[in-house]
Parts: sequence; C-alpha cells; structure tokens
Amino acid sequence: MREEYDFSNSRKNPYTSQLKKSITIDLDENSMKDSTRYLKIVEWSDEDQCFVGQCPGVIGSCCHGDDEITVYTELCTIVDEWLALWKQEGKPLPPPTYGKGIAQKLADVA
Repeated sequence: MREEYDFSNSRKNPYTSQLKKSITIDLDENSMKDSTRYLKIVEWSDEDQCFVGQCPGVIGSCCHGDDEITVYTELCTIVDEWLALWKQEGKPLPPPTYGKGIAQKLADVA
C-alpha cells in the first residue's frame, strides 16, 4: 500500500449531499444491527419504470420510487422494522445473507 496518495484530481462524491446523517460502519459482530447481516437490493424495474427494493430471505419487493437512494433508505427502515417484529414475537431471524459471497455471485451472473 502506498504511503501517500494524490487526491488533487479527485472530485466530491455527488451523493454525500443527499445523506441525512453520517454513516458509521462498525465491523464488530456483537455491535452490528441485525439488518446489516442481510443483503439489500435496489434495482431499476423496466416494467414499473422505477427503482424497487427487496431483501432476499427477509422480504420481497417492498418499496419503490424514482430515487435510488430514497428507496434504499426506505428499504433499510422496512428491514429494521420487520426484524424487530420477528424478535418481538419471539420468532427466530432468518439466516444472514450478507457475507456469503451473494453480491459477487450476482455480479458474476450480470
């Protein structure tokens, strides 16, 4: 790994202004939210002419909209609420889908 990097020609991430709060990634498994263990997918639907969000293994297509980031944010909220309901009812959570190479497998197929 380099000691120094040249960022003089870099450009600002255009999506940072759309974030409503800062995001912290904590890789400590004990402190992770339950929902971080599940793959969330937002994709464009030609049929519906909008972005559609789903979380395989937890919930199918459950939100849609014109803005990809807004749909992802809504999807995260839905998954959090869905998992909280399962826990409240004493039901076991489904097996995690994140970290099993699923994203890479999807990329390989595409």
